[in-house]
Amino acid sequence: MGLDAPGWSGVVHGDWTNLPRIRALLDAGAEADGIVWGDRRPLHVAAEEGSPEVVAELAGRVTDIDSEERGRSALWSAVYHGRSDNARILLAAGADPWRPMMAGWSPGRLSLAGPAPDLVPLPAGEGGLTDDERAVAAEAPRLVEIFAGHRFEGLGLACVAGISATEAVRRLDATPFAVTEEDPSHEPPLRGQGRTHGEIIGATDVPGGCILTQPWGYTPQMPGVLAALSSGTVAHGLYANPKSGDQGRIFRDGYAEGSDLHPGGEPRPDATSREVLVGYLARGNAIAFCCAYAGVRPPDIRAVTGPPDIWLGLPERDWRH
Repeated sequence: MGLDAPGWSGVVHGDWTNLPRIRALLDAGAEADGIVWGDRRPLHVAAEEGSPEVVAELAGRVTDIDSEERGRSALWSAVYHGRSDNARILLAAGADPWRPMMAGWSPGRLSLAGPAPDLVPLPAGEGGLTDDERAVAAEAPRLVEIFAGHRFEGLGLACVAGISATEAVRRLDATPFAVTEEDPSHEPPLRGQGRTHGEIIGATDVPGGCILTQPWGYTPQMPGVLAALSSGTVAHGLYANPKSGDQGRIFRDGYAEGSDLHPGGEPRPDATSREVLVGYLARGNAIAFCCAYAGVRPPDIRAVTGPPDIWLGLPERDWRH
Protein backbone atom coordinates (compact mmCIF):
# COMPACT_ATOMS: atom_id res chain seq x y z
CA MET A 1 0.00 0.00 0.00
CA GLY A 2 1.46 3.32 -1.06
CA LEU A 3 1.44 6.71 0.57
CA ASP A 4 -1.11 9.45 0.02
CA ALA A 5 -0.37 11.77 -2.87
CA PRO A 6 0.77 15.27 -1.91
CA GLY A 7 -2.07 17.40 -0.64
CA TRP A 8 -4.42 14.59 0.41
CA SER A 9 -2.97 13.77 3.85
CA GLY A 10 -5.42 14.22 6.71
CA VAL A 11 -8.59 13.77 4.66
CA VAL A 12 -11.25 11.83 6.59
CA HIS A 13 -14.52 10.20 5.54
CA GLY A 14 -16.73 13.16 6.36
CA ASP A 15 -14.69 15.50 4.16
CA TRP A 16 -16.19 14.09 0.96
CA THR A 17 -19.41 16.00 1.59
CA ASN A 18 -17.53 19.23 2.32
CA LEU A 19 -17.12 21.05 -1.00
CA PRO A 20 -15.14 24.03 0.38
CA ARG A 21 -12.68 21.63 2.06
CA ILE A 22 -12.11 19.50 -1.06
CA ARG A 23 -11.95 22.53 -3.37
CA ALA A 24 -9.39 24.21 -1.10
CA LEU A 25 -7.19 21.07 -1.19
CA LEU A 26 -7.40 20.93 -4.98
CA ASP A 27 -6.64 24.62 -5.36
CA ALA A 28 -3.64 24.19 -3.04
CA GLY A 29 -2.14 21.51 -5.29
CA ALA A 30 -3.79 18.19 -4.44
CA GLU A 31 -4.22 16.29 -7.70
CA ALA A 32 -7.66 14.97 -8.60
CA ASP A 33 -5.89 11.97 -10.15
CA GLY A 34 -3.83 11.38 -7.01
CA ILE A 35 -4.03 8.69 -4.35
CA VAL A 36 -5.73 9.03 -0.98
CA TRP A 37 -5.66 6.60 1.96
CA GLY A 38 -2.83 4.67 0.35
CA ASP A 39 -4.66 3.07 -2.57
CA ARG A 40 -7.88 4.95 -3.34
CA ARG A 41 -8.72 7.49 -6.02
CA PRO A 42 -10.49 10.64 -4.77
CA LEU A 43 -13.26 10.48 -7.38
CA HIS A 44 -14.04 6.85 -6.54
CA VAL A 45 -14.26 7.59 -2.82
CA ALA A 46 -16.48 10.60 -3.45
CA ALA A 47 -18.70 8.57 -5.78
CA GLU A 48 -19.33 6.09 -2.95
CA GLU A 49 -19.76 8.40 0.03
CA GLY A 50 -19.48 12.03 -1.05
CA SER A 51 -21.93 14.72 -2.06
CA PRO A 52 -22.91 15.37 -5.70
CA GLU A 53 -21.21 18.75 -5.44
CA VAL A 54 -17.86 17.19 -4.50
CA VAL A 55 -18.26 14.54 -7.22
CA ALA A 56 -18.91 17.26 -9.79
CA GLU A 57 -15.83 19.20 -8.62
CA LEU A 58 -13.56 16.17 -8.93
CA ALA A 59 -15.14 15.02 -12.18
CA GLY A 60 -14.27 18.35 -13.73
CA ARG A 61 -10.60 18.01 -12.78
CA VAL A 62 -9.67 14.37 -13.45
CA THR A 63 -7.80 13.38 -16.60
CA ASP A 64 -9.97 10.32 -17.32
CA ILE A 65 -13.41 10.09 -15.77
CA ASP A 66 -13.52 6.37 -16.56
CA SER A 67 -10.19 5.49 -14.95
CA GLU A 68 -10.47 2.31 -12.93
CA GLU A 69 -9.67 1.45 -9.34
CA ARG A 70 -9.72 -2.24 -8.35
CA GLY A 71 -11.28 -3.03 -11.70
CA ARG A 72 -14.15 -0.54 -11.51
CA SER A 73 -14.82 3.05 -12.59
CA ALA A 74 -16.14 5.80 -10.34
CA LEU A 75 -19.53 5.47 -12.06
CA TRP A 76 -19.58 1.75 -11.34
CA SER A 77 -18.79 2.45 -7.67
CA ALA A 78 -21.57 5.01 -7.44
CA VAL A 79 -24.08 2.53 -8.87
CA TYR A 80 -22.88 -0.33 -6.68
CA HIS A 81 -23.15 1.76 -3.50
CA GLY A 82 -26.65 2.94 -4.32
CA ARG A 83 -25.62 6.54 -5.04
CA SER A 84 -27.80 7.31 -8.02
CA ASP A 85 -27.39 11.04 -7.32
CA ASN A 86 -23.65 10.78 -7.79
CA ALA A 87 -24.07 8.45 -10.76
CA ARG A 88 -26.14 11.07 -12.56
CA ILE A 89 -23.42 13.67 -11.99
CA LEU A 90 -20.82 11.33 -13.48
CA LEU A 91 -23.05 10.50 -16.44
CA ALA A 92 -23.53 14.20 -17.13
CA ALA A 93 -19.75 14.61 -17.01
CA GLY A 94 -19.32 11.98 -19.71
CA ALA A 95 -18.75 8.71 -17.83
CA ASP A 96 -19.39 5.62 -19.96
CA PRO A 97 -22.29 3.57 -18.53
CA TRP A 98 -21.75 0.59 -20.84
CA ARG A 99 -18.05 0.00 -20.39
CA PRO A 100 -17.73 -3.66 -19.31
CA MET A 101 -15.89 -4.36 -16.05
CA MET A 102 -16.23 -6.50 -12.92
CA ALA A 103 -17.03 -9.88 -14.54
CA GLY A 104 -18.65 -8.08 -17.47
CA TRP A 105 -21.01 -5.93 -15.41
CA SER A 106 -20.97 -2.42 -16.83
CA PRO A 107 -22.37 0.36 -14.60
CA GLY A 108 -25.45 0.63 -16.79
CA ARG A 109 -26.22 -3.08 -16.82
CA LEU A 110 -25.69 -3.33 -13.07
CA SER A 111 -28.13 -0.48 -12.50
CA LEU A 112 -30.85 -2.50 -14.27
CA ALA A 113 -30.90 -4.90 -11.30
CA GLY A 114 -31.21 -2.26 -8.60
CA PRO A 115 -33.59 0.39 -7.31
CA ALA A 116 -32.88 2.78 -10.21
CA PRO A 117 -33.31 0.64 -13.36
CA ASP A 118 -34.08 3.77 -15.40
CA LEU A 119 -30.77 5.44 -14.55
CA VAL A 120 -29.62 5.14 -18.17
CA PRO A 121 -31.65 4.05 -21.21
CA LEU A 122 -30.78 0.61 -22.55
CA PRO A 123 -29.28 1.17 -26.02
CA ALA A 124 -30.03 -1.02 -29.00
CA GLY A 125 -27.79 -4.06 -29.05
CA GLU A 126 -26.96 -3.87 -25.34
CA GLY A 127 -28.07 -6.97 -23.45
CA GLY A 128 -30.34 -6.52 -20.47
CA LEU A 129 -30.69 -8.93 -17.57
CA THR A 130 -31.11 -12.66 -18.08
CA ASP A 131 -34.13 -14.44 -16.64
CA ASP A 132 -31.98 -15.81 -13.81
CA GLU A 133 -30.56 -12.36 -13.03
CA ARG A 134 -34.05 -10.85 -12.97
CA ALA A 135 -35.15 -13.57 -10.54
CA VAL A 136 -32.20 -12.83 -8.24
CA ALA A 137 -32.91 -9.10 -8.43
CA ALA A 138 -36.56 -9.67 -7.54
CA GLU A 139 -35.84 -11.91 -4.54
CA ALA A 140 -32.75 -10.34 -2.96
CA PRO A 141 -34.46 -7.22 -1.51
CA ARG A 142 -36.92 -9.44 0.38
CA LEU A 143 -34.04 -11.44 1.85
CA VAL A 144 -32.26 -8.26 2.89
CA GLU A 145 -35.41 -7.06 4.66
CA ILE A 146 -35.82 -10.37 6.51
CA PHE A 147 -32.32 -10.37 7.96
CA ALA A 148 -31.73 -6.63 8.37
CA GLY A 149 -31.10 -5.49 11.94
CA HIS A 150 -30.29 -8.95 13.31
CA ARG A 151 -26.91 -9.90 14.76
CA PHE A 152 -25.44 -13.32 14.06
CA GLU A 153 -21.98 -13.34 15.66
CA GLY A 154 -20.70 -16.89 16.14
CA LEU A 155 -23.16 -18.42 13.68
CA GLY A 156 -22.15 -21.10 11.20
CA LEU A 157 -24.39 -21.54 8.16
CA ALA A 158 -24.66 -23.36 4.84
CA CYS A 159 -27.24 -22.55 2.15
CA VAL A 160 -27.63 -25.50 -0.23
CA ALA A 161 -29.61 -25.39 -3.46
CA GLY A 162 -31.92 -28.13 -4.61
CA ILE A 163 -31.74 -30.62 -1.74
CA SER A 164 -33.91 -31.21 1.32
CA ALA A 165 -32.92 -31.47 4.96
CA THR A 166 -33.53 -35.21 4.68
CA GLU A 167 -31.12 -35.42 1.76
CA ALA A 168 -28.57 -33.43 3.78
CA VAL A 169 -28.80 -36.10 6.47
CA ARG A 170 -28.05 -38.77 3.89
CA ARG A 171 -25.15 -36.90 2.26
CA LEU A 172 -23.51 -36.23 5.61
CA ASP A 173 -24.18 -39.76 6.88
CA ALA A 174 -25.63 -37.98 9.92
CA THR A 175 -27.99 -39.12 12.66
CA PRO A 176 -31.22 -37.08 12.67
CA PHE A 177 -32.88 -35.99 15.91
CA ALA A 178 -36.30 -34.42 16.08
CA VAL A 179 -36.72 -30.94 17.55
CA THR A 180 -39.29 -30.95 20.35
CA GLU A 181 -40.85 -28.29 22.54
CA GLU A 182 -38.64 -29.56 25.36
CA ASP A 183 -35.55 -29.13 23.18
CA PRO A 184 -35.50 -25.46 22.09
CA SER A 185 -33.39 -24.41 19.16
CA HIS A 186 -30.52 -22.84 21.05
CA GLU A 187 -30.04 -25.83 23.35
CA PRO A 188 -27.81 -28.44 21.71
CA PRO A 189 -29.25 -31.95 21.89
CA LEU A 190 -27.56 -35.19 22.92
CA ARG A 191 -26.06 -33.91 26.12
CA GLY A 192 -24.45 -36.75 27.99
CA GLN A 193 -24.31 -38.94 24.88
CA GLY A 194 -20.68 -38.37 24.01
CA ARG A 195 -21.22 -35.61 21.44
CA THR A 196 -19.78 -32.12 21.44
CA HIS A 197 -21.36 -28.94 20.11
CA GLY A 198 -19.05 -29.05 17.09
CA GLU A 199 -20.67 -32.28 15.88
CA ILE A 200 -24.25 -31.00 15.91
CA ILE A 201 -25.99 -28.83 13.33
CA GLY A 202 -29.59 -27.93 12.57
CA ALA A 203 -31.24 -28.29 9.15
CA THR A 204 -34.38 -26.63 7.80
CA ASP A 205 -36.20 -27.03 4.50
CA VAL A 206 -36.83 -23.79 2.60
CA PRO A 207 -38.05 -23.08 -0.93
CA GLY A 208 -35.16 -23.75 -3.29
CA GLY A 209 -33.25 -26.08 -0.97
CA CYS A 210 -32.26 -26.17 2.69
CA ILE A 211 -30.30 -24.18 5.25
CA LEU A 212 -27.99 -25.74 7.83
CA THR A 213 -27.00 -23.77 10.91
CA GLN A 214 -24.98 -23.97 14.08
CA PRO A 215 -25.64 -21.05 16.44
CA TRP A 216 -22.42 -21.61 18.38
CA GLY A 217 -19.83 -22.60 15.77
CA TYR A 218 -18.52 -22.87 12.23
CA THR A 219 -19.17 -26.55 11.42
CA PRO A 220 -21.71 -26.02 8.57
CA GLN A 221 -19.19 -24.11 6.46
CA MET A 222 -16.29 -26.51 6.95
CA PRO A 223 -14.89 -27.82 3.63
CA GLY A 224 -15.80 -31.45 4.28
CA VAL A 225 -19.40 -30.53 5.07
CA LEU A 226 -19.81 -28.28 2.02
CA ALA A 227 -18.14 -30.82 -0.27
CA ALA A 228 -20.62 -33.51 0.76
CA LEU A 229 -23.63 -31.21 0.58
CA SER A 230 -22.80 -29.66 -2.81
CA SER A 231 -22.64 -32.82 -4.92
CA GLY A 232 -24.49 -31.96 -8.12
CA THR A 233 -25.44 -28.52 -6.82
CA VAL A 234 -24.03 -25.39 -5.14
CA ALA A 235 -23.61 -24.46 -1.47
CA HIS A 236 -22.55 -21.20 0.12
CA GLY A 237 -21.12 -21.42 3.64
CA LEU A 238 -20.66 -18.66 6.18
CA TYR A 239 -19.07 -18.25 9.58
CA ALA A 240 -19.89 -14.98 11.33
CA ASN A 241 -16.57 -14.82 13.15
CA PRO A 242 -16.91 -12.52 16.17
CA LYS A 243 -13.20 -11.66 15.96
CA SER A 244 -12.55 -11.12 12.26
CA GLY A 245 -15.93 -10.69 10.58
CA ASP A 246 -17.92 -12.73 8.10
CA GLN A 247 -16.03 -15.51 6.30
CA GLY A 248 -17.49 -17.38 3.35
CA ARG A 249 -16.90 -20.40 1.11
CA ILE A 250 -18.54 -21.53 -2.10
CA PHE A 251 -18.59 -25.19 -3.12
CA ARG A 252 -19.99 -26.52 -6.38
CA ASP A 253 -20.41 -30.21 -7.15
CA GLY A 254 -18.11 -31.20 -4.30
CA TYR A 255 -15.26 -28.80 -5.05
CA ALA A 256 -14.27 -25.41 -3.68
CA GLU A 257 -15.10 -22.57 -6.05
CA GLY A 258 -14.23 -19.77 -3.66
CA SER A 259 -12.75 -19.45 -0.19
CA ASP A 260 -11.72 -16.70 2.21
CA LEU A 261 -14.70 -14.71 0.92
CA HIS A 262 -16.51 -11.83 2.61
CA PRO A 263 -20.21 -12.23 1.78
CA GLY A 264 -21.95 -8.89 1.46
CA GLY A 265 -18.67 -6.98 1.31
CA GLU A 266 -16.84 -5.31 -1.56
CA PRO A 267 -16.44 -7.64 -4.55
CA ARG A 268 -12.93 -8.79 -5.35
CA PRO A 269 -11.55 -7.77 -8.78
CA ASP A 270 -11.77 -11.45 -9.80
CA ALA A 271 -15.29 -12.00 -8.42
CA THR A 272 -17.66 -14.04 -10.58
CA SER A 273 -20.65 -12.49 -12.32
CA ARG A 274 -23.06 -13.92 -9.75
CA GLU A 275 -20.93 -12.71 -6.83
CA VAL A 276 -20.97 -9.19 -8.24
CA LEU A 277 -24.73 -9.19 -8.80
CA VAL A 278 -25.60 -10.66 -5.41
CA GLY A 279 -23.09 -8.38 -3.71
CA TYR A 280 -24.79 -5.37 -5.26
CA LEU A 281 -28.26 -6.53 -4.24
CA ALA A 282 -27.36 -7.73 -0.72
CA ARG A 283 -24.60 -5.26 0.10
CA GLY A 284 -23.71 -5.37 3.80
CA ASN A 285 -26.03 -8.32 4.56
CA ALA A 286 -24.03 -11.56 4.69
CA ILE A 287 -26.95 -13.92 5.37
CA ALA A 288 -29.05 -12.48 2.52
CA PHE A 289 -25.99 -12.75 0.27
CA CYS A 290 -25.52 -16.47 1.01
CA CYS A 291 -29.21 -17.23 0.48
CA ALA A 292 -29.43 -15.25 -2.76
CA TYR A 293 -26.21 -16.72 -4.12
CA ALA A 294 -27.37 -20.30 -3.54
CA GLY A 295 -30.91 -19.53 -4.67
CA VAL A 296 -32.65 -20.58 -1.47
CA ARG A 297 -35.67 -18.53 -0.43
CA PRO A 298 -36.47 -18.74 3.29
CA PRO A 299 -39.93 -17.27 3.95
CA ASP A 300 -38.82 -15.83 7.28
CA ILE A 301 -35.90 -15.78 9.70
CA ARG A 302 -36.63 -19.13 11.41
CA ALA A 303 -34.34 -21.18 9.17
CA VAL A 304 -31.42 -19.18 10.59
CA THR A 305 -32.49 -18.34 14.14
CA GLY A 306 -34.32 -21.61 14.80
CA PRO A 307 -35.81 -23.87 15.79
CA PRO A 308 -34.53 -26.02 12.90
CA ASP A 309 -36.66 -28.75 11.38
CA ILE A 310 -34.21 -31.38 12.62
CA TRP A 311 -30.90 -31.66 14.43
CA LEU A 312 -28.11 -33.65 12.78
CA GLY A 313 -25.45 -35.54 14.69
CA LEU A 314 -22.41 -35.72 12.43
CA PRO A 315 -20.26 -38.87 12.40
CA GLU A 316 -16.72 -38.79 13.74
CA ARG A 317 -14.68 -37.43 10.83
CA ASP A 318 -12.22 -34.67 10.00
CA TRP A 319 -14.62 -32.22 8.37
CA ARG A 320 -11.89 -29.63 7.89
CA HIS A 321 -10.85 -31.20 4.57
